[in-house]
Amino acid sequence: MDLNDAPTDIDYSADAPAPGSSAPACQDIEADERLRAAQRELVALIARLTEGAEGSLETGIEGFFLHRITNPQGPKHAVQKPVFAVIAQGAKRLFVGDDIYDYDPMHYLVSSVDLPMVGKVTMSSPETPYLGLRIDLDTREIGSLIGDEHLPQGIPSDASRGLFVNRLDITLLDAVLRLLRLLDTPRDIPILAPMVKREILYRLLMNGQGALLRQTVLQDSQMNRIAKAIRMMKESFAQPLRVDDIARDVHMSVSSLHHHFKVVTAMSPLQYQKNLRLQEARRLMLADDVSVATASQTVGYESPSQFSREYSRMFGAPPLRDKRRWLEEEAPAL
Repeated sequence: MDLNDAPTDIDYSADAPAPGSSAPACQDIEADERLRAAQRELVALIARLTEGAEGSLETGIEGFFLHRITNPQGPKHAVQKPVFAVIAQGAKRLFVGDDIYDYDPMHYLVSSVDLPMVGKVTMSSPETPYLGLRIDLDTREIGSLIGDEHLPQGIPSDASRGLFVNRLDITLLDAVLRLLRLLDTPRDIPILAPMVKREILYRLLMNGQGALLRQTVLQDSQMNRIAKAIRMMKESFAQPLRVDDIARDVHMSVSSLHHHFKVVTAMSPLQYQKNLRLQEARRLMLADDVSVATASQTVGYESPSQFSREYSRMFGAPPLRDKRRWLEEEAPAL
């Protein structure tokens, strides 16, 4: 299981060598060659490890998944958990609120909080399938790492979008490859996998916008408060939204909660709740085969017409028609 119109505050450019200096240019060429060789190995490893599979593949390392998609369907709606993701081959586009993120084998993606989003693989074919990987991020492991007295201090950061795309470098990719290679030696996984995953977390914290990951787990930071608000909303999304209560529980004013919540998630608390409700209703109808009425009531809708209207706006078709369309798409795979 998951950019050219990316937000303008993301800098993908590399540092230019100093005028008149050839050494930095040579170093850049060598680094580029190492990166290309590592990317070729990444493609080969994932292609081999996912041969014959379609979709997401759980590995022998906890929280580590591989992806292979040869025939991508339409846009997929999901609530993205905190993850680190790399594309080996192909490209993907994500929509978070009104933001659009495109990323490819030259970039990696980090989501630091649970974010409702729409994703679509934009480059894939049976001959060159979409290949990628993801590692679920554990806030406890991040907290343990930032509590290490030897960790260099990060750059202070206010609450910002809970998802970012950064340029992939050889040090991070090298650690990813070492984690992948462990899948060929299962006996080494219990000892070495936690060490390599910790290194990957370290690289993320020290790289680009890694300060946002720190803020997610630092007590009393705005990002941490919003992360708590998000957890509270996920636990009770079927209940009427009480922004005043949430603001009080995370020690924020209502206006501050609204402002920072939108900064982090690209949507208001009400939009976030609506997204959670509709996605859960769709899951109930498609995966559990419950009726439209039962699904709408289960997620907290009192008005069937309002549910149908908002469902159509989000998924492009009324509930029953969407369910029929999904069953038709899945039929050949059954």
